Amino acid sequence: MKKIVFLIVIMISGLQAWSQEAKSSKAAVISFEEQLFDFGDITQGDVVRHTFKFKNSGNDTLRLSNVTTTCGCTSPSWTKTPVAPGASGEIVASFNSTGKMGLQNKVVTVMSNASNSQATFTIKANILPAAGDNMRAGQK
Repeated sequence: MKKIVFLIVIMISGLQAWSQEAKSSKAAVISFEEQLFDFGDITQGDVVRHTFKFKNSGNDTLRLSNVTTTCGCTSPSWTKTPVAPGASGEIVASFNSTGKMGLQNKVVTVMSNASNSQATFTIKANILPAAGDNMRAGQK
């Protein structure tokens, strides 16, 4: 009799664990096609844009609550509507190189209801002086 009760307890425990796992897997997951985009060499004053595509690879609707950047020179725009499981969205990162020189790395942080609720990606560029600034850059 003790063995039967023991087996029943084990079976109930296993079902509870399986039920909890099934509940926790019902979450949105944001997956980016790329984590980094390099604009390469650009001229000071250029405004460049890149579209980062993402997919909801989870089992629940994905909602982006905010997208922030490390600098005012970078501005994001993003999909504002809920993204169904299996569907895609995008975030456009615009970078204004006015007043910047040399290598630049800007991190964009995406906040959402996804299980990986704070995802990031990076844009980078090497900013060269504008054509009229070449002579002045060589003179000191």
